[in-house]
Amino acid sequence: MPRGDKSSYTSKQKRKAEHIEDGYEKRGVGKKESERRAWATVNKESGGGKKSGSGRGKKGTHVSSRRGGQIGGKAAASRPAAARSASARKAAATRKRRGH
Repeated sequence: MPRGDKSSYTSKQKRKAEHIEDGYEKRGVGKKESERRAWATVNKESGGGKKSGSGRGKKGTHVSSRRGGQIGGKAAASRPAAARSASARKAAATRKRRGH
């Protein structure tokens, strides 16, 4: 099996990777890098491709996804409340001006 072959992954793992990839692309990460990160996350959480058979493999976790969610917003949280509030007011004014 060549490197990068996804045939040994379950359909659930493939869906999960697709969803993670979409999230990265939405945040402005390139297509190739998004795909790489998505599969790295799936591999870390589920231990790679699953093989069929009773009693094979380990139970999956959501550690990587959870950690990614916790990291988000750290930069904003370190700013003073007045600065965050000013940014929010400025953003609201821009949205109002542009008719969003």
